[in-house]
Amino acid sequence: MNTVDRRRPALLISVVAVLVVAIVAWLLWPSGGGAQVQSSTQGPYTVQLSVEDPHQGGNVFAVSVTGATPEVVTLEPVMPQMGHALAPSPAIAEAPGRYRTGDVLLPMSGQWEITVSLRGPSGATQHVFPLLVK
Repeated sequence: MNTVDRRRPALLISVVAVLVVAIVAWLLWPSGGGAQVQSSTQGPYTVQLSVEDPHQGGNVFAVSVTGATPEVVTLEPVMPQMGHALAPSPAIAEAPGRYRTGDVLLPMSGQWEITVSLRGPSGATQHVFPLLVK
């Protein structure tokens, strides 16, 4: 076996190791990405959901609703890939059309779906927002 043949496995292992380290660093690196804001319109409601730098642990969600005025606003985090569903969290009215949750615990990183449910005299709707948690 010549020298080139012996170096090939070592080079491949090194490239794979660097790639794995880069992926782990990307997943664990603090994002500092600021607020994530998404919108959805269904029925009489237009909903805007925002969260500041979504992360593992407690997160506070802000919900703005235009159109009809709901009587009840709740958020329900679900992680479909892992089969996790958390209890709905109420969003408390801060001002007309503006709601905020307390700390909503997202126990692990990954892709979540946040379902905002609205109920009022104009009807009930559910708005589903994808959320990547680091």
